[in-house]
Amino acid sequence: MSTSRPAEPPKAEKRDFSYSHHGITIADPYAWLRDPGYPTVEDKGVLAHLEAENAWFEARMEPQQELVDELFKEMKARIKEDDSTVPQRRGGFLYWSEFEEGAEYRKYYRRPLGGGEDQLILDENELAEGHEYFRLGTFSVSQNGKLLAYSVDTNGSERFTARVKNLETGEHLPDEIPGTLSGLVWVIGDTALVYGLADENWRVHDATLHVLGTPLADDVELYRETLDEGFRVGAGLSAQEDWLVISTGDNETSEVRLVPADDPTSGPILVKPRMKGVEYDVDVRDGTLWVHTNDDHVNFRLATAPLDAPDAWETLIEGSDEFYLDGFDLFRDFFVTEGRVKGLDQIQLRSYAQPDLVKPIAFAEASFTAGLTNNPEYHQDKLRLSYQSMVTPDSVFDYHVESGELELLKQQEIPSGYDPEAYTTERVEIEARDGTMIPVSVVMRKDRPDGPGPLHLYAYGAYGFAVPPGFSTTRLSLVDRGFAYAIAHIRGGDDLGRKWYLQGKLNERLNTFTDFVDVAKGLAAKGFTEEGRISISGGSAGGELMGVVANTDPQLWGAIVAHVPFVDVLATMLDESLPLTPGEWPEWGNPILSKQAFAYILSYSPYDQVVAQDYPPMLVTAGLNDPRVTYWEPAKWVAKLRELKTDDNELLLKTNMGAGHGGKSGRFESIREAAEEVAFVLWQLGVET
Repeated sequence: MSTSRPAEPPKAEKRDFSYSHHGITIADPYAWLRDPGYPTVEDKGVLAHLEAENAWFEARMEPQQELVDELFKEMKARIKEDDSTVPQRRGGFLYWSEFEEGAEYRKYYRRPLGGGEDQLILDENELAEGHEYFRLGTFSVSQNGKLLAYSVDTNGSERFTARVKNLETGEHLPDEIPGTLSGLVWVIGDTALVYGLADENWRVHDATLHVLGTPLADDVELYRETLDEGFRVGAGLSAQEDWLVISTGDNETSEVRLVPADDPTSGPILVKPRMKGVEYDVDVRDGTLWVHTNDDHVNFRLATAPLDAPDAWETLIEGSDEFYLDGFDLFRDFFVTEGRVKGLDQIQLRSYAQPDLVKPIAFAEASFTAGLTNNPEYHQDKLRLSYQSMVTPDSVFDYHVESGELELLKQQEIPSGYDPEAYTTERVEIEARDGTMIPVSVVMRKDRPDGPGPLHLYAYGAYGFAVPPGFSTTRLSLVDRGFAYAIAHIRGGDDLGRKWYLQGKLNERLNTFTDFVDVAKGLAAKGFTEEGRISISGGSAGGELMGVVANTDPQLWGAIVAHVPFVDVLATMLDESLPLTPGEWPEWGNPILSKQAFAYILSYSPYDQVVAQDYPPMLVTAGLNDPRVTYWEPAKWVAKLRELKTDDNELLLKTNMGAGHGGKSGRFESIREAAEEVAFVLWQLGVET
């Protein structure tokens, strides 16, 4: 990278290129930014352009560096550097992880239940040494506690290498499996692992058996998906760890097979053949199959069946318009159903003898997020729960099943100080243009001045992912400077049930974008803020949202931050060689086969809809090794914006040259990127710091 400060932003060369489908021709003069050798990126022109954009980012942010440093310092001060998780029992040991002061990554420990010394079983810092990027994937201790299978990614490409460590000797076994993108499941009495490989397009189509000590060439493929290119395969164990559950599916259809965990090469039991639009997942208890499915109600039901007739599903818990049943867990003496009512998390204990008898776990706050976490054993007399709200830091509880007592084990500590009484949170409803009421979670300081002030609005709105009203320490850097911070629970997520998700996908995708705009306008109408004083952010599919609303309502936004934004939607959905495309068609539509889908996606695809108009200040991020949203999507989008926009507002693109979809790894490196985002927002909205 040149050491001289650039005087003007880079302008990407335009090269003649177009493609045609359904009689429609689309010009794409920045298509050359996709390196033809991808996933290897070596094209000198491409790299030079990305480096030039990074140089422009650094030059424009340099005057804000003091603010970035200040924000980084305060964000870091809110983190307890020498922190640890709450130990949990599994087998004959207690397991936990720790951060040491100043360390970027975790160390994993265990201690015998009967007493004894703490044992360091894995050190992420040691594994990350010498790598610009590091991510631990799977961490799986064998059932007998003697072996640890884990996987690592050292460049952000999401191709993990799996290894096995002998926890009694500390030595690694020679077994090494490169290219995994899956869990690592122990079978055959802890002598073998089941895994899945990422193919050349990052798709996992297999469940494969590796017997420890044997060559990888001898591994046995237990299942391969051959019928649907968009399906992905995964594997796990049943509650009693006696069945290997092999699942395949996409965003709307699923199919499950069972094989004995002690004999996984035996003939599989197909639970029910795939049927388009029917999703189901299963567990097994004492020879009875349990099925969670949306086959007769959009909000799912819970059914059972005998293993010798696995498709004869008998309803145990009916589907409900009010209660969205999004999962269940089986334990020895009871089972748990989880879901949401009016967008708020529910945890319900139920009896095997009387499944309709519900024992809910109650929480005091009006808005929160809660769920089961880290309950590794089939026999649990205490349930480990996580809980937080927009004003309550992350909290870990044990729920005592017999007494109903909630025991607080740990609450996230804010070393620099935090007083929850200084903040207020509320849940408001904003009417969308079609009359639908959209819930919004808002947090602000109680001493925030009356009248419209700056507001930051966040949303995702895709894949049925609900954004929980949880706690954030980095968010405080905005809130403490007078911002209200709002999460819009827009359609496309499943915040209010499965219908909420369905109303924001495929041919109803526009609801996601208009909901977001209507929420912003509604919050202004309620006096929280005003036009031009709203900063917004979103990542991936949420970055697509940022791109759409930048095109449709640019005057509303004081600043936009789009992380790894999915903005070249049409071209990506037309390219079935890309990692995610076939599996994404149920979400967005297939423009290859459908002229209607082509036209609909074209109508909102952010890159295609950039026009000559004023745009708000924008900060865009990308990851060179990102297999989910490829780096050229944000690069092309920014190039086209630079060409057509009619304003002098800031437009910055930062590409992490050694990272992927999640940005930089390490807890402090990621905080520095958060500090850059907040600094950009404060700068562009003119908020005094």
